[in-house]
Amino acid sequence: MSEIVIQPLTAKAFAPFGNVIALKPEADKIINQGMCGRHHDLAVMDFADGRAGISMFNAQPRSLPYTLEMVERHPDGSQAFIPMTEHAFLVIVAKDLSGKPDTPVAFQTLPGQAINFHRNTWHGVLTPLAAPGIFAVVDRIGDGANLEEFWFDTAYQVVADQNQRSGIP
Repeated sequence: MSEIVIQPLTAKAFAPFGNVIALKPEADKIINQGMCGRHHDLAVMDFADGRAGISMFNAQPRSLPYTLEMVERHPDGSQAFIPMTEHAFLVIVAKDLSGKPDTPVAFQTLPGQAINFHRNTWHGVLTPLAAPGIFAVVDRIGDGANLEEFWFDTAYQVVADQNQRSGIP
């Protein structure tokens, strides 16, 4: 089983796969009687033949090392995962190689970070590292299947970088 070492989630490293949704150093606009900073347009939502919908997911937490056996993608819409807690979660993605995923890459979010996968991006399942695993999810609502799964012949083992901060279960 090949190992995938978790990387910190940064906008630059994640750009080929989607958007990191997080506060900017400064708000774009101050609203609500000067009491709220609006950090505007942080993710590009992209849908074919459908509309954006907001759902709630309650995922069971996973522990490390994590065995990655499958990735999925959504050809008709982007998908944003917005944690409803301050816990980190694991984000696994892979570039496309002629209709199949390349070697996966794993990221760990920081508290307050969310992500948006570009449409048709191979990604792992929702993987919280602590309970509760409650997320708001913005994705495509529409007719037809919008899910493609790929099962690896040989699973990967996702492990923490020993130089990363502690606190990963």
